[in-house]
Amino acid sequence: MGKKKDKAQGGNLIAQNRKARHEYFIEETFEAGVALSGWEVKSLRAGRCQLVDTYILVRRGEAWLLGTHITPLSTASTHTAVEPDRTRKLLLHKKEIARIFSRTQDKGHTCVPLRLYWKGPLVKCELALVVGKQQHDKRDTEKKRDWERQKARIMRSPR
Repeated sequence: MGKKKDKAQGGNLIAQNRKARHEYFIEETFEAGVALSGWEVKSLRAGRCQLVDTYILVRRGEAWLLGTHITPLSTASTHTAVEPDRTRKLLLHKKEIARIFSRTQDKGHTCVPLRLYWKGPLVKCELALVVGKQQHDKRDTEKKRDWERQKARIMRSPR
């Protein structure tokens, strides 16, 4: 029997918002489906997606993904209107939407996508409730990361 492939591996990753981990403290994460059209799925398979400056908006009991740029392929269908920056609906349970909405009403809290990935034939979005970091927090995180690298380098080096 073969080993199961780890889902956290990069093989199913479409796009990642690296800036989010630098700019925010992540408090809670959710997994949501994304409502897409056919040409968008084809573009995602080709890896043409950017999550820079993307955020989640909750309006009238529905969650929406704003600012995601999916570049259309040159071979995309000609009979559909192609909008790379359109607002896309996120598929979440009502309790999750209510939780996100109530937390984003607090001062300093927002909801941002962390990554888009494949889960079987479906496109999923990992989103997180976050609080913004201040400049000194960012510097502290950078120092800790550098120290961990140095520690690993020292442990690896033969003496």
